[in-house]
Amino acid sequence: MLLRFAPVLFVLIWSTGWITARAAAPLADPLTFLTARFVLAAALLALIMLAFRVRLPRSRRAWMHGIASGILLHAIYLGGVWYSIDQGLATPLAGIIAALQPLLTAVLAVTWLAEHLTRKQWLGLTLGFVGLVIALLPKLFELEGQAFTTGAWLMAINVVSIISVTLGSLYQKRFLPDGDLRAITLMQYIGAALVIFPVALATENLHIELTLQSALVMAWAVFGLSFAAIGLYLLLIRHGAVSRAATLIYLIPPLVAVEAWILFDEALSPIAVGGMLLTVLGVYLVNQKVTGRPAPIGARDPQRR
Repeated sequence: MLLRFAPVLFVLIWSTGWITARAAAPLADPLTFLTARFVLAAALLALIMLAFRVRLPRSRRAWMHGIASGILLHAIYLGGVWYSIDQGLATPLAGIIAALQPLLTAVLAVTWLAEHLTRKQWLGLTLGFVGLVIALLPKLFELEGQAFTTGAWLMAINVVSIISVTLGSLYQKRFLPDGDLRAITLMQYIGAALVIFPVALATENLHIELTLQSALVMAWAVFGLSFAAIGLYLLLIRHGAVSRAATLIYLIPPLVAVEAWILFDEALSPIAVGGMLLTVLGVYLVNQKVTGRPAPIGARDPQRR
């Protein structure tokens, strides 16, 4: 039952990540906030595992894989994204960069994990990317020169972040295909905290406002994003092709735009709506069930002559 609704729940919850980052920006230094988030998430997961008597892996290799995936999925990816948002990277620019992840994931999944994508799924990936670019064009044209100038180096940081989360997703599928997801997530947050904290210590003032607002933002970041969204994403990777799971990222920027339209009365142009519909069509094509037997690893497309 959870797997059936996991994609929808993941998109709905993960779409709040950018809003959470913007809400946290005036309340705390970004890397300091992430350090606290990772530590709190790890501590709560440890208590949950203790209550349910879930054991951590004993092998050094399992710990190395868990920590490495945490560095890729959380430390580098979230660290780069949150820092860029804190420094004022425009949302359309961040959205277009984020759209590179599904395409990059698909290409690497085919070559590294030998995943098989049909022509229809490749078409869906392309339509999703094109639709997202079209949807963000109106906002992109509103940006002034200063926004592009400021965003140049922040875009470079975001590109590194996207490459990191792509490699992290593939790493998760390749080296952590089984095991208790609570234990794996705990090791990931330990690895992420070990990397993010020294960077925060060297570059920030370790500032966090101790207010009700910051507590509420932190609570959602831990329970909504670190627990629910990340748990759903790892579940989707484990029980399906990593390329199809990553395609859901296409839906995040359009959903954020709709949320801003509902909550903040931000305008939605016909071009943006058309691009969103094209993106939804692309995601639908990629995630359609393939009829007949799945192609064996390394098999050629039966439609190819």
